[in-house]
Amino acid sequence: MKNICFSFIAFFCFSCMSLSPIKQGLQKKDLKKFISSSIQKSELSESISVKIVSLENGETLFEHNSKKLMTPASNIKLFTSAASLHYLGREHVFETAILKSKNNIILVGGADPDLSLKMIDSLAGLVSKNLKLIDTLFIDGGLFDDRYYGKGWMWDEGSEEYSAPINALVLNNNCIDFEYSPNEIGLPAKVNIYPKTKYITLENKSITVKDTVNFKKLKIDRNWAEKTNDYIITGEILQWSGKDTVKKNIEKPNLFFGTVFKELLESHGITVNQLFIGNTKGTKDTILTHRSRPLYNQLEDMMHNSKNLTSELLIKYIGITDSTIGNWENGIRKVKTYLHDEVKIDTSALRIVDGSGLSRYNLLSASQIVKLLAHIHGEENRDLYINTLPKANEKNSRLEGRLLKAQDKIFAKTGSLSGVSCLSGYAFSSDHGPMAFSILVNGFVGSIKPYRKFQDELCTWLVKN
Repeated sequence: MKNICFSFIAFFCFSCMSLSPIKQGLQKKDLKKFISSSIQKSELSESISVKIVSLENGETLFEHNSKKLMTPASNIKLFTSAASLHYLGREHVFETAILKSKNNIILVGGADPDLSLKMIDSLAGLVSKNLKLIDTLFIDGGLFDDRYYGKGWMWDEGSEEYSAPINALVLNNNCIDFEYSPNEIGLPAKVNIYPKTKYITLENKSITVKDTVNFKKLKIDRNWAEKTNDYIITGEILQWSGKDTVKKNIEKPNLFFGTVFKELLESHGITVNQLFIGNTKGTKDTILTHRSRPLYNQLEDMMHNSKNLTSELLIKYIGITDSTIGNWENGIRKVKTYLHDEVKIDTSALRIVDGSGLSRYNLLSASQIVKLLAHIHGEENRDLYINTLPKANEKNSRLEGRLLKAQDKIFAKTGSLSGVSCLSGYAFSSDHGPMAFSILVNGFVGSIKPYRKFQDELCTWLVKN
């Protein structure tokens, strides 16, 4: 199926490249008139940045505040993804290794973004075939530094999944899954956690109710202010409601991984005397290696679901050198080097502080984003890169339910924070050829819906007129 998608994009893009020059006159004037009118109606003219460029001839079809630096939110993932492909290659895999030294086991993290409980349980089972006693289980996350949170991340992001800590050993996206459902009236909600572990504590103060009078929505939170893994459930759940699941991040992710892995080893009949976060000296033999999915699969997941954790893992990973462990500073430097040397963007005229866009310290312009998109459109990885982006109204993506009249013609990355709504990507029109666009909106108060509607109408107009 993947190959079919790639082939379709390649054929479509090639076809577009062979079209006659973009129509002039009325249609171009209409485009400018349509967008200008939409911007004026928004009452946010100074807080909107737009650029649209023909990928057929490089002509700028429309621009408004295109060089103004804006908060890009997750649109910065376009840069992270491109730089990762450049430095690592589409087939790159991330390795998690298990080493043996005497009666000790060392689990070495390799920044795999999607290690699951099932995967590490399988590793524990394989270890059990050769060992029944482990003196010390070492958890080595030394591939990265010990900064778990990015520069400019809000201190009160709390326990939300999107702000999970960043480390080289990631399990279940560094989150606990809480599956909850109603109980009998007056009793606490039924709750199951995944993975099941003694690493956390849970206090369930919720209650099952039959009506919505003075209804207090069920809430699950971690005592993040005191940096603990103590979770509490409060509020109410209606008796007739169904099951639901919420993810909450954890504190001290290396210890979380180690604790769960120790519990799994013990479930396979292995005695583990102690757990240590770090490494051990001496001769070591590699007994097992788990390899991740290739990078292009990771990027597709990252872009479709806007996974912050994967983005930050990639930033730190590309920052690894012979003398330096992975950190944000080196990774961002590598991204800027790629943008300057390959894309020819003046990196003194932008600000990048993380790989996901969670920080409001990031500042980019629509012009810079479009320049990146145009550059990639001329690269060997063009079709792969485009295919990592959500398609208009694609199921299980951030564009599901959007751009209903532009399916198969818009491939774009969303970006949103409070007061921020961005959409950048590619538009493919049978009349106008392929286009790169960026629409950045900052500074609004209230609902994001009107600004998403503005973006969707603009993009639909591009491919329908």
